[in-house]
Amino acid sequence: MSTVYIGTSQFAAAVLERLAREDAHRPTLVITRPDRPSGRGRRLHSPPVADAARALGIELAQPPSVNEPDARALIADALGHGAPASGVAAESGAVVVCAFGALIKEPLLSEYELLNVHPSLLPRWRGAAPIERAIMAGDERTGVSIMRLTAGLDSGPVCLAQVEPIGAEDDYGSLAARLELLAGELLVRALAQRPPFVEQPEDGVTYAEKLGPEDRLLDPERPALELERTVRALHPHVGARVQLADGNMLGVHRAALLAEQTGASGELGGLPGEAQEHAAGDIGLHASEGRLLLACSPGTLELLVVQPPGGRAMDAAAYLRGHGLPGRA
Repeated sequence: MSTVYIGTSQFAAAVLERLAREDAHRPTLVITRPDRPSGRGRRLHSPPVADAARALGIELAQPPSVNEPDARALIADALGHGAPASGVAAESGAVVVCAFGALIKEPLLSEYELLNVHPSLLPRWRGAAPIERAIMAGDERTGVSIMRLTAGLDSGPVCLAQVEPIGAEDDYGSLAARLELLAGELLVRALAQRPPFVEQPEDGVTYAEKLGPEDRLLDPERPALELERTVRALHPHVGARVQLADGNMLGVHRAALLAEQTGASGELGGLPGEAQEHAAGDIGLHASEGRLLLACSPGTLELLVVQPPGGRAMDAAAYLRGHGLPGRA
């Protein structure tokens, strides 16, 4: 069976590598987005899927839009159809979409049965950032769904889904790695077995909005519990940050809810995860007994690994030795 694979991200690259090991479903064509400038030098960088396709020796295309006629013709040729025709992929080929990051429109939607690999238990966390939003929300589980791509946002029928627990210590990196493995196996099963599709339920729909700058900011006006989840959800690919008194941003790679008393007065004390109320003027970043603390409303977050502007990541003790912060009176 001929297969065309459409994806962009590192998650999609990992799923592609798994699919390429299946002789029956190894893609004959990979489509991803064009190279984009990034970094301080604004040099062009290829999407992870492009790098993976080159390493695997699979034909690669990076059209400005997958919906344009030339891109659609490439898909038809790769599937051996000569010209797009509605429904043909269901019988003689497959078009797989995974973390592509761009809208697929008509007539491409109707020309093939497009299988979409989505890292959540649909209908929960439809949208752009399902892994991050699941961690941020404190979900105890997530998973992977294999669905048919439709015009709605991740609203098509599902043929396979499997649960993956979210541990208390999971960050994006650890959870995404497990979901990548799960997604690859489910996709291979879906292509081999062609299980029936079932419409998603109307209840339980949530949306994983695209991450923005406001999602990265550790605002001490929010509960420490929420901020601890945010740090894990954004590590290591995006990164959380807290604003310093001078207006600069301090990157935060690891953090934990304050887990023990720091003084006889019990000023910042409490049991693990216990909510601690702070007066409005008593919240913010400070140092206490060699520890870097963010007093929140409620609770206190201990910053364990941080990254100063223009510097490297370091533990909080090293940061305080080199930079220092005013302590609490």
